[in-house]
Amino acid sequence: MVVPAVVLAAPASGSGKTTLSTGLMGALRAAGHRVAPFKVGPDYIDPSYHAVAAGRVGRNLDPVLVGADLIAPLYKSGSAGCDIAVVEGVMGLFDGRIIPGDRSPIAAGSTAQVAEILGAPVVLVVDGSGHGHTLAAVLQGLVGYASSVRVVGVILNRVGSDRHEAVLRDACERAGLAVFGVVRRDPAMTLPSRHLGLVPAAEQVQQGLDAVAAMVDVARAELDLEAIVAAATSRVADTAAWDPRTALGDEFAAPATCPRIAVAGGPAFTFSYAEHGELLSAAGAEIVTFDPLRDRLPDDVAGIVIGGGFPEVHAAELSANDPLRRDVQRAAASGVPIHAECAGLLYLGTELDGTPMSGVLPIRGHFGERLTLGYRDAVALTDSALFRAGERVTGHEFHRTGVAPMPGAAVPPAWGWRDAAARTEGVVYGGVHASYLHVHPAAVPPAIARFVAAAAEFAVRQGDVAAVDGH
Repeated sequence: MVVPAVVLAAPASGSGKTTLSTGLMGALRAAGHRVAPFKVGPDYIDPSYHAVAAGRVGRNLDPVLVGADLIAPLYKSGSAGCDIAVVEGVMGLFDGRIIPGDRSPIAAGSTAQVAEILGAPVVLVVDGSGHGHTLAAVLQGLVGYASSVRVVGVILNRVGSDRHEAVLRDACERAGLAVFGVVRRDPAMTLPSRHLGLVPAAEQVQQGLDAVAAMVDVARAELDLEAIVAAATSRVADTAAWDPRTALGDEFAAPATCPRIAVAGGPAFTFSYAEHGELLSAAGAEIVTFDPLRDRLPDDVAGIVIGGGFPEVHAAELSANDPLRRDVQRAAASGVPIHAECAGLLYLGTELDGTPMSGVLPIRGHFGERLTLGYRDAVALTDSALFRAGERVTGHEFHRTGVAPMPGAAVPPAWGWRDAAARTEGVVYGGVHASYLHVHPAAVPPAIARFVAAAAEFAVRQGDVAAVDGH
């Protein structure tokens, strides 16, 4: 059975999608539903709130990063065992990747594209603050813009008064849309944010739990849960659910040695896709997690993964954990394969705005004034533990920091952009592949298998050395 879904979208960013999607997930869970939480696009932060509310890992659906053909299988995998799914959209309903000359009404990577693939109804979250009767025209435009996208109703958010509510309800009626809830303006419903958007729930702990609880209370009180459940449907194509072992391919053979791969976590490194760990395990790895703010590197590690996050916020604490910095230096020097993305790239450098980091890579990191954001079509320029030179991927950049090589340092680039800019990015240095580019693991299973194989080879070499030394 395909799990029914409802997609929460909006006319524009900043309408309150995350607050109401998270609240809806928690409210449905409280009502006894098994809720599958999803986020459209490459966002790592919103799913952290979804996971708290739904009691289940939040997952991403991004047709640009993984291809449209994988959306249905990933949806089926992520919704297994559930009876309803809530999909939070990205930006405005029809906003997606900007491709010059593309005249399609449904942009690649947009909420509309995901809703179309899933065959799921769209409920619009409308910020009522600046709206009156004209909202009817806005809604009619959204409803009629693409016939393959079914807009079925509206949640009115940030409504000011009874009179304001009456005007907005009339506008929805004129547009032929049901009202699934009305939420009044409440400054307490604003989530904490900083330079890259919302603060991840994992960084706030009790504050995050309290924020989610407040969202759930509002959703339970103000949303028509029965009507939303009744509207939820899905017409996903008849395809098998994504499976990590199957994704690795028929020719894949697990290594004879099960390598231990240490994956960084904790408040400083919160960006990850659930499918990454699933693929690492399916490829034969034993995963052990560690918090670089306070832990040492786990024993007998044959591979290290340091994903994205906010090292610039936690730089002093990361630097103060000198034992771990030395552990990582020794591991890199001995040839342990290391995969680092964005925050991991910064942590492996010598310093971040003068604060010492691990010193594995001859680069310096700095906080910048401008945000770098967008999808990138890239080609691998240097062989590494993950990619072979010439392999092509589509990834995503999202950072407000930059790196520069130390004077005189030779740092072979990881990637070249496949566009007119012809820019290079990232570093391949010994066994390290480090880059700002976030790549969805489900799009590149061979790279994950290759990394695990490299870790297994390292473990075997270390075992041989230990045996010789012991003899």
